[in-house]
Amino acid sequence: MELKSVVTALAALAQESRLAIFRLLVQTGPEGLSAGKISETLGIPPSSLSFHMKELAHADLVSSRQESRYVIYSANFRTMNELLGFLTENCCSGKPCKPTATSDCAGIEETQA
Repeated sequence: MELKSVVTALAALAQESRLAIFRLLVQTGPEGLSAGKISETLGIPPSSLSFHMKELAHADLVSSRQESRYVIYSANFRTMNELLGFLTENCCSGKPCKPTATSDCAGIEETQA
């Protein structure tokens, strides 16, 4: 992932509403949610939601599709995984980490302290 893309993605997520939207879409999975459902679930006014969705789409963190008269948004898992890969590329002293909620780096920090 290019550094410019990383900065754009992190900047998009560095706002409370956009982070909440992205987390909701990640939890929802590939099927996504309509703009109205996102607005209703998070209590974000539709006019504000449009602005936030534009920022997330610009960062390639979400994609949209038209279904009938609804716009359905879903998280772009490829970009999310590339961003996570970039952020963890050199963790654990260059040793691969297991993809779990608990990092293998915890043991390293304890032994070095």
